[in-house]
Amino acid sequence: MDNNRNLMITIVLSVLILTLWQMFYVNPRIEAEREAARIEAEQVEAERVEAGRVEAGRVEQQAPGGQVRPAEPGDVPGASQAPATGDPQATVPLAPGAVPGAETRDAAVAASSRVRIDTPSLSGSINLTGGRIDDLRLKNFHVTVDDDSPNIELLNPAGLASGYFAEVGFVGSDSTGAVPGADTPWTVESGTTLTPSTPVTLAFTNEKGLTFRRAIAVDADYMFTISDTVTNGGTAPVSLSSYGRVTRFDRPVTAGIYVLHEGLIGVTGEEGLQEIDYSEIEEDRLVRPGKSTDGWLGITDKYWAVALVPPGNEPYQPRFAYFDDGRPRYQTDFLTDAMQVAPGAAATVETLVFAGAKEVGKVDAYEVSRGIRQFELLIDWGWFYFITKPMFHLIDWFYRLFSNFGLAILATTVVVKAVFFPLANKSYKSMANMKMVQPKMLEIREKYADDKMKQQQAMMELYKTEKINPLAGCWPVLIQIPVFFALYKVLYVTIEMRHAPFFGWIQDLAAPDPTSIFNLFGLLPFMVPDFLQIGVWPLIMGVTMFLQMRMNPTPPDPTQAMIFTWMPVVFTFMLATFPAGLVIYWAWNNLLSIIQQGVIMKRQGAKIELWDNLTGLFKKKPSPAE
Repeated sequence: MDNNRNLMITIVLSVLILTLWQMFYVNPRIEAEREAARIEAEQVEAERVEAGRVEAGRVEQQAPGGQVRPAEPGDVPGASQAPATGDPQATVPLAPGAVPGAETRDAAVAASSRVRIDTPSLSGSINLTGGRIDDLRLKNFHVTVDDDSPNIELLNPAGLASGYFAEVGFVGSDSTGAVPGADTPWTVESGTTLTPSTPVTLAFTNEKGLTFRRAIAVDADYMFTISDTVTNGGTAPVSLSSYGRVTRFDRPVTAGIYVLHEGLIGVTGEEGLQEIDYSEIEEDRLVRPGKSTDGWLGITDKYWAVALVPPGNEPYQPRFAYFDDGRPRYQTDFLTDAMQVAPGAAATVETLVFAGAKEVGKVDAYEVSRGIRQFELLIDWGWFYFITKPMFHLIDWFYRLFSNFGLAILATTVVVKAVFFPLANKSYKSMANMKMVQPKMLEIREKYADDKMKQQQAMMELYKTEKINPLAGCWPVLIQIPVFFALYKVLYVTIEMRHAPFFGWIQDLAAPDPTSIFNLFGLLPFMVPDFLQIGVWPLIMGVTMFLQMRMNPTPPDPTQAMIFTWMPVVFTFMLATFPAGLVIYWAWNNLLSIIQQGVIMKRQGAKIELWDNLTGLFKKKPSPAE
């Protein structure tokens, strides 16, 4: 009995810790994310209004002879300014001096010559100064659940405070002359708009006779293919290295909780997966894993990411860095070993750039079709990915069947119940048997009323003889916990669940139920604090859990009885702040458990205690004198 009591106390303390952690740590982080999304939406809308005042039909500036105008002070100088000396990778980071201007995003985009991007998933443009991808919107995703809200802006020009871009280029030497970098004036050789069916080709020739042709292609989703061909028109061989970098100037608001990584990420070399938070890289300044010949690296948000896949089978040095040399920035980059190009010869290097939403099916497809090592880890499945990812695929399969993620979660719950059916049956049978021996338990309590030690020993002997587990009623709850956390992870990290509606007032299964009993579910005109946000679905979950507990005989131990009484209340408050999809799952699971338990107890000939336990709550308990 002592062991049973200790186990129950441990369960309650664990639930209490989870509740406090969710209430005072996770909820403020989630609120910060929502506030950041709201501010972003307002800023985007303000920029649109301001952009309307910009002179209509602003024409891209071209220098004589088809050359793009030189880089302006607002642009960021880079590798092509000077030959490399010492550590060649020192030329890859941005140099200081680029200060964000006061202009709007649209004005910053219009200030440079560009090639437009237009695909079913993306819109934006490529900056011909540097050939970098620094203007990208996601057509199919909005800032808020409202479809009229602005599209997600993933990449932004470096001149803005929110500058964020992907760039590839070369590092050369005195013998190569100027090589493509951040300020290289590319010209368009072919193509006017980059689409899945129409690639574009850029060209640049330097003073040493080296000609660089950059063919840029994009698929219908989020993968860019950048093929750089170097043709040596000089009389001497040259040696040069290629680089790629993802650079971000602002530090976004992140959830900062253990279930999700946001920041610098990559899979390279023997180290494998590297996940580095913004705060970590600010402290370490530089993380330099060993050389690699495969893998990928980039920067990830909760739902979006920008990642580079270096040239295949070519040795390269990956790096994760933070610079604070006039303008703070976060950067992941790589530098390949030098390649030799003989006079009259040509060499080609191909770099892949992923920039878009972390949709599971598309990320997995890229891993297979492009041969990208462990690209699936771009999505943070966590340590228990062997549970989490299959859970997602099961939900996604049902979604394709029902076209509603809420219904898919309900169907998944039925499958989970079927998997745990034998264990649940055993638990419910034990509870039914416990009811059958209730008279013997009362007899023991009366016989040893003054000797608690002998009473506990006699109870334990009865449990062994009748093969009863007094904690059988806890197992239906305990076996749900791994599934619960797997579903929590799926709802929290997968973009497929973002803004996924159910029915009625639930328009986002990944967000908490927006209603609250404390303002009569919105009838009273005031907002309630987060910890009082007890919506309709949390109440349904609490009621079904209470009914499930009341189907069992009241535990003879007062501590267990108290825990069984208060557990539904604790869970109601705890789950109220969790994603609505989780609460719906738990409520539906409770209902199925009630039905299953009722059928089993009826077959065992045990009386279902539900009605007696409910009416017993309102009966007056006899006083000691009575």
